[in-house]
Amino acid sequence: MRQWTSFYEYPFACLTCLEHDINQFNESMAISGKNNVLLGLADLLDKNKPEILQKNELDMRAYSDMDESMRDRLKVDENKVDGMIRSLREVASQDDPEGKTLYELTRQDGLKIVNRTVPFGAILIIYESRPDVTIEAAATAFKAGNRILLKGGKESFNTNIYLTGLWQQALSENGFDANFVEYLNLSRHETQKLIQENTRKVDVIIPRGGDNLIRFVTENASVPVIVSGRGNNFMYVDDDCDAEMAIRLIINGKKRISVCNALDKVLINKNISGLEDNIANFVSQLNRAGIEVWGSAEISELNASINVTDDEKVLFEEFMAPKIYFALVNDINEAIGMINRYSGGHSAVIVSNDIQKADAFMQKVNCAAVYHNASTRFTDGGQYGVGAEIAISTQKLHFRGPICAQELVTNKWFVYGDGHIRE
Repeated sequence: MRQWTSFYEYPFACLTCLEHDINQFNESMAISGKNNVLLGLADLLDKNKPEILQKNELDMRAYSDMDESMRDRLKVDENKVDGMIRSLREVASQDDPEGKTLYELTRQDGLKIVNRTVPFGAILIIYESRPDVTIEAAATAFKAGNRILLKGGKESFNTNIYLTGLWQQALSENGFDANFVEYLNLSRHETQKLIQENTRKVDVIIPRGGDNLIRFVTENASVPVIVSGRGNNFMYVDDDCDAEMAIRLIINGKKRISVCNALDKVLINKNISGLEDNIANFVSQLNRAGIEVWGSAEISELNASINVTDDEKVLFEEFMAPKIYFALVNDINEAIGMINRYSGGHSAVIVSNDIQKADAFMQKVNCAAVYHNASTRFTDGGQYGVGAEIAISTQKLHFRGPICAQELVTNKWFVYGDGHIRE
């Protein structure tokens, strides 16, 4: 930006330059203001870590009979708080998503047409159990200039209310309206009414939770929905593969059972060398890791430790449990067909030494993220180098995969004229 000591030093012919520089200055101030909020919030989390853990302990005690998966999602320890702090600082360091020029044209008649990114407006995030969503998901929406309405589950109420209070403190201390991030303490009925009637005039709804929540929102919302899709992720073990690599990826895929990038299904090519021995190795290592192995009647004939089920519903199910399902397939095409029918469209892996096969698999599988010889656990905005995500979208519109700050904008056409009319 050029430095001028006063308005009158501008060349008269360059008054448009003044307008341009003022706009640049205002944009710069807005960007630094948002980043100051995010960095201020990171400092508040660090300063108030004992209080955050205390509030979370209240929630944990109130739901002491929860299962292992919910406990993992609800629990906040020092590592999780440190993760929130890192996410805030990463988002603050990213390029600003607002105001990017996507297209620009000056016509022969002087009419100037510019297409720029702008915020959606107000985003409603409905989520269950995970208090880190209150920080990380809201941060991505805020970085893109959106207002955020948070509706968390009753099980994490104390933690969420406290974290929202820190959000509002950081906003106020940096000149923003404290209600730019707002927590909605609503009953189930009130939440359903909000979704159906859009009583808070939101522009986008992002449901993060189980199938029932996602189904209700998508079927009843009167505004666009970004679906944070379920996992139910598949691996295909090719006949030409490194079997030891395969079991490492399987074990890693079940390292955390409560996350949407966990591995649930493994399809093994019948023609793999040493089929029975490899299955025995896979099963024994999973059992030692505390993972139950289920499978079709066909594969269970090769290993008595596999729990038998041929219920097709299991193939559609996201387990969120220390459980995995094995099945045999004749070839890569059968594996691709099963994945496209049964998976959640989130992540899928091929373990193979054949690059051509791997490329065909990755092109044909209908998932947001596809992997060759790597774990599904990498499907994460931070792991992809794009920062904290608000969701992992399994939709094809308006974006797919990790939805981060850069994706939480839409576009608008700005047209500048001087009395132009269309003849």
